[in-house]
Amino acid sequence: MYGSGNQPVIVLKEGTERSKDKEAQFNNIAAAKAVADAVRSTLGPKGMDKMLVNTIGDVVITNDGVTILKEIDVQHPAAKMVVEVAKTQDTECGDGTTSSVVIAGELLKQSEELINSNVHPTVITNGFKMASEKAVEILNEIAVPANDDKILKQVAATALTGKSVGEEEDMLADIVVKACKSVEDAGKVDTKNIRIQKKVGGVIGDSYLIEGVVIDKEKVHSRMPDHVENAKIALFSCALEVKKTEFDAQIQISDPTSMASFLAEEENSLKAMVEHIKSVGANVVFCQKGVDELVQHYLAKNGILGYRRLKQSDLEAIAKATGGNIVGNVQELTAEDLGVAGAIDEKQVGEDGMAFITGCKNPKAITIFTRGGTEHVLEEVERALVDAIRVVGVAIEDGKVVAGAGAPEIELELRLNDFAASVGGREQLAIEKFAKAMEIIPWTLAENAGIDPIDSIIKLKNAHDKSNPNGKYMGLCLENGEAVDMLAQNVVEPLRVKVQAINSAEEVANMILRIDDVIASRRAPPAPPQGGMGGMPGM
Repeated sequence: MYGSGNQPVIVLKEGTERSKDKEAQFNNIAAAKAVADAVRSTLGPKGMDKMLVNTIGDVVITNDGVTILKEIDVQHPAAKMVVEVAKTQDTECGDGTTSSVVIAGELLKQSEELINSNVHPTVITNGFKMASEKAVEILNEIAVPANDDKILKQVAATALTGKSVGEEEDMLADIVVKACKSVEDAGKVDTKNIRIQKKVGGVIGDSYLIEGVVIDKEKVHSRMPDHVENAKIALFSCALEVKKTEFDAQIQISDPTSMASFLAEEENSLKAMVEHIKSVGANVVFCQKGVDELVQHYLAKNGILGYRRLKQSDLEAIAKATGGNIVGNVQELTAEDLGVAGAIDEKQVGEDGMAFITGCKNPKAITIFTRGGTEHVLEEVERALVDAIRVVGVAIEDGKVVAGAGAPEIELELRLNDFAASVGGREQLAIEKFAKAMEIIPWTLAENAGIDPIDSIIKLKNAHDKSNPNGKYMGLCLENGEAVDMLAQNVVEPLRVKVQAINSAEEVANMILRIDDVIASRRAPPAPPQGGMGGMPGM
């Protein structure tokens, strides 16, 4: 920038980097494409896994798009925006994170050609907006109702396919559907009420559903019972100990007999706690804080099973499962506050004792108890189950699913091309590019399965013939590369997963395309190590 006397006017701070117009747009597009390429190879049942090692050497092995993108430390601002797409997809639907990022990357890749042909970014963004609205309309048209457990099980199995759960998809899908149906309340599924408890040992096939809660704690006293039938459960958020004063207090005792009566009084107050718990009818105690040794002794003496130092979330889960109330003061406990369970068992799992609370009537919190050979396997099983639980929950809430394996994307491409012709103007070019971008999902699925993607796309387009009523359900069979009816093959996904993926991909692509100037301040240099110049002589 120059002033009146051709003197340069310095507006930006020294060291600031600036890129404008096409340079800025192409830089941002390249960064977004790089993020999409990082996760592309994980898409679909034949996708590969990534091993991520962080700065302190912790290893994560996963196939889950959002986990990969969260673990990678992304620096480029446009790349960070694409990572946000995956996070949003995960929050809203739990699955489809890789798809949403791959579609966003492809939309930007397609828009490059238009920018090179001097189509203005505003025209492209308008076209993309129109295309995404039409795409959502088409998806709603081709969706089918999800009104029985069979379809819900197919939804769960599709979400689990390609995750590292071995041959146990069928069994885990059954567990997931049962779990979601158990916590369903007035058509809504609060997936936070489905807990996943992991324990290393055994194999994935040893996992099972518990209609209740599992707590990873051992009983506080060895003489307490290991099994309690018809459990009446007291839940405390306070400590079962003598309260310490808020301020420093000193008690001076000159007479030895006073000392004895002082200690006896303390013991009586602890004994009174246990007497009150027993009088109310409780035979199991769960405490969020500490339990005094004397209280442990009296509880054991009265045959009451006790656990201490539970997490707040554990206590709340027990309350939901058993219908109990969490009490903040022992003396305020009443019979109405007690939770009820069929049985509580102290079981040895591996080297640790765990409390199994089972036989709860109509429990609103339940547990999937998972086993696996190593910590890494278990973590990936947990991620797979969380995804499956979320998509089944979404399918129950919305009651609509679409075919999987690239079927809806090819249908969208064909129908959006027809729509583009009816729109006309320059926006038509953007809508055609949006339609073309939809191909990336079946293309990537084929590529990851080692099938020729070009042949696969041609077969799919031929199969989506308007004269064939089931044409819109034709997706890619990854065993032989043929177009197959995916509803008949039981490959289905919730409608919301597809709608959210397309909407969020379109929004982030439009946001990146509208940026024509990137002004990046110089980063602050790292602080010098403490100790100046290391005590060099003469300094």
